[in-house]
Amino acid sequence: QVQLVESGGGEAQAGGSLRLSCAASGRTFGNNAMGWFRQALGKERKFIATISWNGGVTLYADSVKGRFTISRDNAKNTVSLQMNSLKPEDTAVYYCAACRYISSSTLPNDYTYWGQGTQVTVSS
Repeated sequence: QVQLVESGGGEAQAGGSLRLSCAASGRTFGNNAMGWFRQALGKERKFIATISWNGGVTLYADSVKGRFTISRDNAKNTVSLQMNSLKPEDTAVYYCAACRYISSSTLPNDYTYWGQGTQVTVSS
């Protein structure tokens, strides 16, 4: 059974940092782009960051560019999201996802496997 499990969520003060991790099991994703999305309460799920199969290409939503960094370790089958300079508007449930393609994608429909999500709450 393929699983993506996020960890590292929690509470932070505005200006603080959190690091999210996503561990994959059941298959390897070394030939798949990976991504992070988030969903605030009452809002639709939105793209945050994506990384190509070999880490060579990364894309970010404008709202997090310069503050968040996505990375991956194919040997460990993990992907991470370093979040710095957090803002209250970053509060959401964050989801890790595996893309059906090797190249980066910002489209949720290109992602076939999803984690259960981890809550991030940023207070002012």
